[in-house]
Amino acid sequence: MCLNHQVTAFDSLKANDFSNRLITALNEGALCVMLSIGHRTKLFDHMDAQPPMTSAALAKQAGLEERYVREWLNALVVSKVIEYQPTDKTYYLPHEHSSYLTRRSTEGNISVFAQYIPMMGTVEDEIIDCFKNGGGVPYEKYPRFHEVMAEDSGQTVLSSLEEHIIPLVPGLHEKLQQGIKVLDIGCGRGRALNLLAALYPNSTFVGYDLSQEAIDYATQEAQQQGLSNIIFDIKDVTDFNQGNPETQFDLITTFDAVHDQAKPLNVLKGIYKYLKHDGVYLMQDIHSSSEVHNNMEHPVGPLLYSLSTTHCMTVSLAQNGDGLGTMWGQELANEYLSKAGFSKIDIHQLEHDFQNDYYVVRK
Repeated sequence: MCLNHQVTAFDSLKANDFSNRLITALNEGALCVMLSIGHRTKLFDHMDAQPPMTSAALAKQAGLEERYVREWLNALVVSKVIEYQPTDKTYYLPHEHSSYLTRRSTEGNISVFAQYIPMMGTVEDEIIDCFKNGGGVPYEKYPRFHEVMAEDSGQTVLSSLEEHIIPLVPGLHEKLQQGIKVLDIGCGRGRALNLLAALYPNSTFVGYDLSQEAIDYATQEAQQQGLSNIIFDIKDVTDFNQGNPETQFDLITTFDAVHDQAKPLNVLKGIYKYLKHDGVYLMQDIHSSSEVHNNMEHPVGPLLYSLSTTHCMTVSLAQNGDGLGTMWGQELANEYLSKAGFSKIDIHQLEHDFQNDYYVVRK
């Protein structure tokens, strides 16, 4: 039997371009770690709208060690994020850059998302073990996950909740004002639900999450805000479809929570059971296709598939789950929702949010 192999000449230009791309990737990956450090230490915030300053002045202002601050600054100088004046050895964060790196930017602070890069590195050994032996990496291996997700959610969900997301469901604002029952599954630190509870005091809110740390944080925040219309509870929703609910809800929400569940179909079937006949299920999840070739032009496709490999997919597999992954996509989401019993599924995108899809789902 003769096998024909297509032999092509080695393209040195293509190879050189790819080599340059990999060098760029190394530099940009390292930059993400520096952006994360700048965010967590609040160095960017201390430089925001400030005149040029020395590393010593910045370190004193931030209460940090000068030698580390200086090396961090230099990394960002050669990365062309921070400007440097060698005559007086001062550093300056341009206004055009600070608008994407500081906490005053409630929707476009890229340093928040940069935190995912070092977070992925903390579980690399465990992920490689999964490549060899299967299984997954459980939630408890990610000590900062809920903290980072809360900041992420603050930029995507919280900033849009009242003005853009609630209006996706006609009449929902008025119903929330009058008073309805709301359930949020996978609530994390409860920032979205606490905001809703504050906005709509006549409605009652319940939040479920698997994490003790997240529920404790959400409860404490609700108490600090004096919210009496909200309850947070630790709950594993793997078998959410079992049994008959004592209470049904007018509105059920999930914010970026379905795809990393162990048994997402069970969760969706449970939502169907817990939802009143005329109720609404609002699901926010990652904007993507279930087919990788349709995601080639996704602006953060490489980041999302990488996050899926090192978090969303693996935490599901750690529970012997489906392992749908971050990029499970609209096609599979529609299939799962239909299998759960839902017949009316509308998908929306917000003009300013390329990352997420918003599903308005009814029975």
